[in-house]
Amino acid sequence: MIRILFFLAVVFGLGLGFAWLADRPGDMVVTFDGYQYQVSLMVAAVAVVAAVAAVMIAWWLIKSVWNSPYAIARHFRVRRRDRGYQALSTGMIAAGAGDGALARKKSKEAAKLIRSDQEPLIYLLEAQASLLEGDHDGARQKFEAMLDDPEMRLLGLRGLYLEAQRLGDRTAARHYAGRAASAAPQLAWAAESTLEELTARGDWDGALTLVNAQKSTHQIERDAANRRRAVLLTAKAEGLMDHDPVAAKAAALEANRLQPEFIPAAVIAAKVLFQQNDVRKGSKVLETAWRAEPHPAIADLYTHARPGDAVLDRLGRARKLQDMKKNNAEASLAVARAALDAQDYRAARAEAEAAIRIDRREGAYLLLADIEEAETGDEGKVRQWLSKAVRAPRDPVWIADGVVSERWAPLSPVTGKLDAFEWRAPTERLGQLIDSQASTPEISVAIPAQAEVVETDAKVSEGNRARHGKSTAGGATAAEPIIVDAPNQVLEDELNTSDHPQRLPDDPGVEPDEEVAAAPGRFKLF
Repeated sequence: MIRILFFLAVVFGLGLGFAWLADRPGDMVVTFDGYQYQVSLMVAAVAVVAAVAAVMIAWWLIKSVWNSPYAIARHFRVRRRDRGYQALSTGMIAAGAGDGALARKKSKEAAKLIRSDQEPLIYLLEAQASLLEGDHDGARQKFEAMLDDPEMRLLGLRGLYLEAQRLGDRTAARHYAGRAASAAPQLAWAAESTLEELTARGDWDGALTLVNAQKSTHQIERDAANRRRAVLLTAKAEGLMDHDPVAAKAAALEANRLQPEFIPAAVIAAKVLFQQNDVRKGSKVLETAWRAEPHPAIADLYTHARPGDAVLDRLGRARKLQDMKKNNAEASLAVARAALDAQDYRAARAEAEAAIRIDRREGAYLLLADIEEAETGDEGKVRQWLSKAVRAPRDPVWIADGVVSERWAPLSPVTGKLDAFEWRAPTERLGQLIDSQASTPEISVAIPAQAEVVETDAKVSEGNRARHGKSTAGGATAAEPIIVDAPNQVLEDELNTSDHPQRLPDDPGVEPDEEVAAAPGRFKLF
């Protein structure tokens, strides 16, 4: 636009100049070599302009002829480069589409037309073609060659990082990610891998520094950064709680401040405060987390906040938790456990049955079995509750990448991912899923040869005692899920009124031939 205006201004100026000369007549006399030439001013001006134009045209022609070899060479070079870039573009598209043959063909064509030192993307196309052809060694060589080029170094590190991950070599993957993170901290993949390396080593301070850097550079949102900081501070407090209570308290309280509803942070903070005899503040921390999400660890720690309290005092604290969260199965189970410890069997049974009505689960039936054993000692009824526990949905546990853990951990034991554990119920048993289908009451589930049903009573009973804090021989834990042959749920009223009660899962029963051979007056227990 400016050039057009300048051109119009020049033309306008020339027009004004010629008009000015035309309005002022005059002659121009030139004497040269004895001759005298006389012309008008207008003719002289036109002659001067024409001479200047002729000189400029002549100079342009001479310059064009002089530079013609270079111009011709440049024309062919540009055409060759354009063809090379077209081949490179087509090859990259083919590599993205998964066409390895076309990608390899275009990479060779681009390498012939363009020098690789002028266009580093040729290395990338060759590496992608090698990966599509399954030549991972060749691809790694291309990625390693990229490390010598400052422009391609990060791309080479990214390729080597992905190859190390494919081979399952976490050490090499973290090494390449660390180099990339040191050169470019804004790379999210490098920062994440470096964070996993720091947490795997237990370097919680280094991981916190990295999370703060991610937050300051807006790589992650503030809420996500606070969550990660809470997890890291909780892990740090857990590691320092035994030998540095002061630092553990500071880390735990900071984690609880960032995420008040984060259960592990609240539990660790309360433990540290209880160790320092600050029961009031520790109880307040647990109450806040309990209102957000009731959890058995919170209930157990809250009721046992004072080791010297009587059982009735613990029952009162459990009822206080129940008042904070009405109509909640976890609150009812907490009161039931405290009532069982206080030998208030009637209240314990009522609360456990209320928990079943709210959320039917395995732990409630196991608790009822404990109550029955402590109150009446009736083995038949105890086994009845245990049989229901076998078929009931499982209690929530800490799960990460399919691994079930009794305790929360900051990292996944499988992938090493930070904050991978979730509090949820495991996958239901196959027998439980079949029991839920009321339309198919006669379906039976075959028991694998290695799944022995006769071990149910001992394992479930020991797991029940371990769940409620009772000592077991050898520290036995709860039994693994067992698939039973009878899919229909055994109801309490059916067991009490039926003339022919069903066999319990751990009761082999009597063979039919033995029943015929038995004496008519023989007393049958089952």
